[in-house]
Amino acid sequence: MSDNDSRNGVLEIIESFVDKIQQIRMLLVGISISALILAPFAIGMSAYLITHEQFYFILDEYDEFGTFLSALLATVIVISIVWLMLGMRQYIMLKSWNERYAKYIKRKEEIDEKISSQFKLDEDD
Repeated sequence: MSDNDSRNGVLEIIESFVDKIQQIRMLLVGISISALILAPFAIGMSAYLITHEQFYFILDEYDEFGTFLSALLATVIVISIVWLMLGMRQYIMLKSWNERYAKYIKRKEEIDEKISSQFKLDEDD
């Protein structure tokens, strides 16, 4: 196998890898958007329960259940905040990826056109 064949093989592998990542990008965008929607919803619901007038009654009246409920709500809030931050980070990374991928495709097409015009590959014989 010559250097040119191995170089072409590596380029094909890289391009197939980039294409696969581009295919799963939509799934990742969906996950990011769900984090951006559901995490604030969970935080809001937890905050509503904590500020509800009956919450402190439950804490006083039902010791063990009140402790469990407090721990559960605190856990929901912490996990939701982490989920929200990860969702924002993932969305920003995907947006950056999309911009770089568009530049890659544009640059690849320009190089392909340049090579085909230089070697007159686009002409029919």
